Amino acid sequence: MYRSDVRAARTRLGDHIRVTPVFHTEILGPHGPVKVTLKLEHLQHGGTFKVRGSLNALLSAGADERPVIIASGGNAGIAAALSCAILGRPCTAVVPESAPHTKVAAMWAYGAEVLWYGTTYADAHRHADELAAERGAVQLHAYDLPAVVAGAGTLGLEIERQVRGRPPVLVAVGGGGLAGGMAAALGPRGRVIGVEPKGAPTLHAALAAGRPVDVHVNSIAADALGATRIGAIAMELAQRYAIGSVLVGDDAIAMAREYLWREFRIVVEAAGATALAAIQSGVYVPEPGERPVVVLCGANTDPTTL
Repeated sequence: MYRSDVRAARTRLGDHIRVTPVFHTEILGPHGPVKVTLKLEHLQHGGTFKVRGSLNALLSAGADERPVIIASGGNAGIAAALSCAILGRPCTAVVPESAPHTKVAAMWAYGAEVLWYGTTYADAHRHADELAAERGAVQLHAYDLPAVVAGAGTLGLEIERQVRGRPPVLVAVGGGGLAGGMAAALGPRGRVIGVEPKGAPTLHAALAAGRPVDVHVNSIAADALGATRIGAIAMELAQRYAIGSVLVGDDAIAMAREYLWREFRIVVEAAGATALAAIQSGVYVPEPGERPVVVLCGANTDPTTL
């Protein structure tokens, strides 16, 4: 996976995706205001960056019109359903019983069949494997396919055009597709910092072990960052481009989400606030004169829970 793959994905996606805006502002950190640039990717079609990867994967398959199956805790299923609706293909999303109703309703709205199976993403993924074999369907992976990672990386190319210099980019990590794609897009001169809940440290644990390892998941962001193991593609890119890793607590995530609403009237899900929580809680401290880019990656949530 290289920058050339991400550039090809950008050409392939064309006008199917939104170029989401950036917002230069200050947010309150533990020692006062911190200058940041918010990348408002929560405004993407479907309310998630994942549509970039799903649509790129389907477009890159050419004339293949087979039905699509995906296992998802929520956002990847929404992205697959939307991508299939754009291309006129049937879509089935297999979700764990814990999948939020808001996200399931969005899958239905885009015309997907939704099947509940098991209590974890891993359970749903095993069942999706079986269904894909039975039905002769194309199986999309939420984060560990080259075309999915390359599509996610187009976000990095946008940031390059929108922001001067090469500031660090903070992104939430679940299976690692966004962080890996961002690193491939920005290359060796870029700086990508993965931010994870303490209750779902897939990248952090993998970097410590030197390989992907299973982790126990228990976090308020688990419906979007609930992978139990970092993807193999993301792991290779993390090692190649030295992706950083910091952990934040659920309280910090909840505080960042509430802060975005209170100060800016921005509504995001818990995963969408995770990267910001790193700066607000002080686990990531920008260098003097540095203005980091913080990706708000998803908005599929129930606003009444704010």
